[in-house]
Amino acid sequence: MRVALTVAGSDPSGGAGVQADLKTFSRFGVYGAAALTLLTVQNTLGVRRVELLPPDFVYEEIRAVAEDLPVHALKTGALGSAPIVEAVAKAVRDFRLGPVVVDPVMVAKSGDPLLGEEAVAALKEALLPLAFLVTPNRMEAERLLGSPIRDLGDAEEAAMALLALGPKAVLLKGGHLPGAESVDLLATGEGLRRFSAPRVATRNTHGTGCTLSAAIAAHLALGRPLEAAVLEAKAYLTRALESAPSLGHGHGPLNHFA
Repeated sequence: MRVALTVAGSDPSGGAGVQADLKTFSRFGVYGAAALTLLTVQNTLGVRRVELLPPDFVYEEIRAVAEDLPVHALKTGALGSAPIVEAVAKAVRDFRLGPVVVDPVMVAKSGDPLLGEEAVAALKEALLPLAFLVTPNRMEAERLLGSPIRDLGDAEEAAMALLALGPKAVLLKGGHLPGAESVDLLATGEGLRRFSAPRVATRNTHGTGCTLSAAIAAHLALGRPLEAAVLEAKAYLTRALESAPSLGHGHGPLNHFA
């Protein structure tokens, strides 16, 4: 049995965060473990409240899992603060965890902020250099780099600039870029590769970033090469969007059984 660990926040409505990650891990036959970083009061309409857990508690959660289970891949989601980012980075180093997939969650689907400026700086300095893969969307990449991304050409330059921050690979997601297709860019030391899929017209997009990064982590835990993991995860995300159950009154969740 392969094991993947998610280090992320809780979404009580079940569409994002550790709830989405664990559903995704299970979909691919991977045993899911979870270390919570923060609690939210949210649903498909938005985030009403966020409570951060103590950084030492987050570290101890990861330690408890790492000392008992064989962690074959780890992914991070919403981390909430610079001290939590640093605690997670310390745990990754101390327990030699990896491959690490960093989903740099900064803003909820509703637009509510989940990461302050100090935490963004800590993410760049402490966690990205430990990442096997970082999976930002356009807005997250803009915030990490401090420059706008207007089109695919800008995105290609941004992907390579993010690679220079230290991760082994970058998947710059194209869901927020213009065009009939969603084009994700995978940057590695060997260059750039494009992954395209038809854009799905739906309001049910809650937890798309969490789900994609969790699917990649699951495939990495299964021993798949990075490009194969990205291909499988992107195909899964498309199916999950196309068959979303239309739950809730806002941005509804995906179909994690897809």
